[in-house]
Amino acid sequence: MPADRDSDGARPRKRTHRGAEESRVRSRDESSRPPQRLSASRAMLSAMQQLKALLGKAPESVSAVRPTDDGWEAEVEVLEIERVPETASVMASYRVTLDAAGELMAYERIRRYTRAQVDRRA
Repeated sequence: MPADRDSDGARPRKRTHRGAEESRVRSRDESSRPPQRLSASRAMLSAMQQLKALLGKAPESVSAVRPTDDGWEAEVEVLEIERVPETASVMASYRVTLDAAGELMAYERIRRYTRAQVDRRA
């Protein structure tokens, strides 16, 4: 008797792997869902990395990060012009807008100042 037949001579039913089928259904469902929101720390890193790629200058710090309805907004500090002494160097603040997945959607320079400058807020 051939190896692909049962003892009664009939072909056995083809077995399917239920887990693989459930996985395909799950992945279709997940692709229709909006992307999961990043954590604040991952949003900060994403903002710094993507701004560096656009400006060609490494950000020095993130001074603010806040969630928005569509993702994240961060303020990133960048050294624009290096001078001696360091206190005379020109810095810039950039507002960076990220979607929920951490992709950069927009950025704008919102302020330029010398490194030694201190904000006077009331």
